[in-house]
Amino acid sequence: MTIRQPGSEPGEREAGRRTLTAGRTQYKAWQNPALPDDIRVIPRRQPWTPVAAVACIAIFVFLLWRFFENPVVDRGVILEYLFKDITLRGVGVTLYLTAVSMIAGILGAIILAVMHLSDNIVLSSLARLYISIFRGTPLLVQLIFWGYLGIFTPELSLTLPGIGTLFSVPTAQVITPMVAAMLAMSLNAAAYSAEIVRSGILSVPKGQVEAARSVGMTHFQAFRRVVMPQALRVIIPPMGNEVISMLKGTSLVSVIAGNDLMTNLQTVYAQTFQVIPLLIVASLWYLFMVSILTIPQSWLERKFGQSVTRPPAKRRKLVAAFSGKKG
Repeated sequence: MTIRQPGSEPGEREAGRRTLTAGRTQYKAWQNPALPDDIRVIPRRQPWTPVAAVACIAIFVFLLWRFFENPVVDRGVILEYLFKDITLRGVGVTLYLTAVSMIAGILGAIILAVMHLSDNIVLSSLARLYISIFRGTPLLVQLIFWGYLGIFTPELSLTLPGIGTLFSVPTAQVITPMVAAMLAMSLNAAAYSAEIVRSGILSVPKGQVEAARSVGMTHFQAFRRVVMPQALRVIIPPMGNEVISMLKGTSLVSVIAGNDLMTNLQTVYAQTFQVIPLLIVASLWYLFMVSILTIPQSWLERKFGQSVTRPPAKRRKLVAAFSGKKG
């Protein structure tokens, strides 16, 4: 006995196509009842848009010309210090400080986000208090506090009752300007990044966690294998912006002489009085480093957003051409 599938005959398939076409026509007519089917819609011309674009270019070129024609902008000094040893050392310290502080901040942010979402009121309250304190005070104040921690507590010691002092060292020997900068920036980054991680975790439906638990996964396995891979596509874009903000925020380390790029150049222009040229050198290096950081950020956004974003039109046409389908 042969079982005939509905719609398998040519006549039935043609009738189905006509019904679908008629339905699409009725839907278009419902959307635009006043427009005939064969009307050609031409976008309204905006003659002032090219004029505005030309005016913007002219203003930009004029400001650029006035800037470089200013006698204060000494191009010789800029070229001299752009790749000088003291500048490159500052760039290295800036990148090192950014990487270490951001890694520590992200690890702390994950812990804070999990504590914030915990059902335990003590853990949740502590996470809220930490985030409120470090988000509510300026980073500059935190840097100065850690830089001058030796005034608050001259010695770091551990004393146990009945045993005595186990160790005691001067605070200035432990909390150097570099350590103070890393502490301040890591703790501050953890507070801001915790809210980013928390929003990413909340974007994952609870049913995903329940399904993972139903197949025998522990809480940690469900978090690592189910929650975080899906939360990353929400976390990565704002986290990339946080890394860029961290890189630029390292310029504040100059207030405690952290040997970063800004500190080194401030030391130079305090002696040579070439303030504007050396600030331009610092700006060029920060612009270059930020531009480099945007490359992996864009790649990660595309990688983790493939399941929710449509590929570009050119890519869809290319795939359609190779698959033999009409795009």
